[in-house]
Amino acid sequence: MNKFPMIFADGHPKIKLIASFCVCVLAMGCTQDDAQNGEMQNTAVTPAVEAVEARYGSLPLSERLSGTVIAENQVELYSEISGRIAEVLVNNGDEVQKGDPLVRLVDDQYREQVQQAQAGYRISNARLKQSRARLKQLEAEYKRTKTLADQDLSSDLEIETLEAQLESAQADVELAEAELAQAESNLEEQREVLAKTVVRAPISGSVGQRNAEMGMQVSSNTHLFTIGNLGNLRVEVILTEDMLNRIEIGQTAEILAPEKDGQARVIQAELSRISPFLNPVARSTEAEIDVNNEDGILRPGMFVPVDILYGESQQATLLPTSALYTDPTTGEEGVYVATSLGSEVQPVEQTSDSSGNPPPLTEPTDVQFRTIDVVARGRMELGVTGIKSGEWIVTVGQHLLSSGRQQARVRTSSWERILTLQGYQRQDLLQNVLDAQQQNSQQPTM
Repeated sequence: MNKFPMIFADGHPKIKLIASFCVCVLAMGCTQDDAQNGEMQNTAVTPAVEAVEARYGSLPLSERLSGTVIAENQVELYSEISGRIAEVLVNNGDEVQKGDPLVRLVDDQYREQVQQAQAGYRISNARLKQSRARLKQLEAEYKRTKTLADQDLSSDLEIETLEAQLESAQADVELAEAELAQAESNLEEQREVLAKTVVRAPISGSVGQRNAEMGMQVSSNTHLFTIGNLGNLRVEVILTEDMLNRIEIGQTAEILAPEKDGQARVIQAELSRISPFLNPVARSTEAEIDVNNEDGILRPGMFVPVDILYGESQQATLLPTSALYTDPTTGEEGVYVATSLGSEVQPVEQTSDSSGNPPPLTEPTDVQFRTIDVVARGRMELGVTGIKSGEWIVTVGQHLLSSGRQQARVRTSSWERILTLQGYQRQDLLQNVLDAQQQNSQQPTM
């Protein structure tokens, strides 16, 4: 059975829905108790409700946001060249190190280009050697002729001719050196292209979103993999212009991550960064929360609720959010108070075990609808005025009292139980009802 935390804004429609299902569970418990005690007729007249004791304190002020989980150094990997895949070396979930080969492309064409570049390099190198040899020969001939000219055994014309040939030979050497450098650069370029036929991991991390298959034709626009470090993640949230007045770097962030059993686990971290630039259209900016994910609960791409805690409310009487009720006939917002519970009628033993047998109901006790002022709203609790700490407040079954009933049989409950019920989704409560019905049907009849 899946159980996920519910996101409350003002929460009224969902709270009513929860209340309806909780009453089903409560009524079944009442039926079982009354069947054992022979009080079926009284239950039909006096409704059964559930109540919790109000307490005094302050609420943590929080802003509920939606975050997107992103891996550290999350990289989308593409091939740098076009080609056909010859071999895929990794699968989704594999851990790789920086530089590990992931995909090999068919490289016959690129190897041939490297061989041609090597041949061109050798040709250019041979031309350079040939030019240098000719230059050396002319330099020796010029030296001999110059010696003869000093002895008046050679003409000036011969000297001038050799000087021109020597200058031309030097230019040939420079040209050959340039051609060799060009050939060498071309060879290196072709070798680099050949190396790109093996797609390697640019970072260390986990491989996911594999889109590479053997025989597939790829180009620079073909997405092959996504690689990221899953041990360190970040959660990105959007902050509005108004939120920036109360939210700042370093504040506590609570990330609600789903566990394997369906329950939500709260991961605490700090707000790491806030972009100083607002979107000129949406008037919002991005904030990032760095999260250590050694246990692997979070996954890149997850959409998770995030609570940013930015302070505490003033001291006030605290009630569960589900206690708040809007009268459908008058539109008044308030709570039902079991006024004599704790004084004239003593409350029965509480329980925090939502799966165990419920405690018995009280005798019929007075209930009163009382309007309140909400001074602070938390995700699961309210800070109110108009209620005293220690008063018993109806949290389940208010709609049974809205027709003007002034008495109810009350089952007292712990805060832990009520907050757990508020965290249930509709399907979870329905499943509880069905499970209880099945359990009752399997019990032997007397």
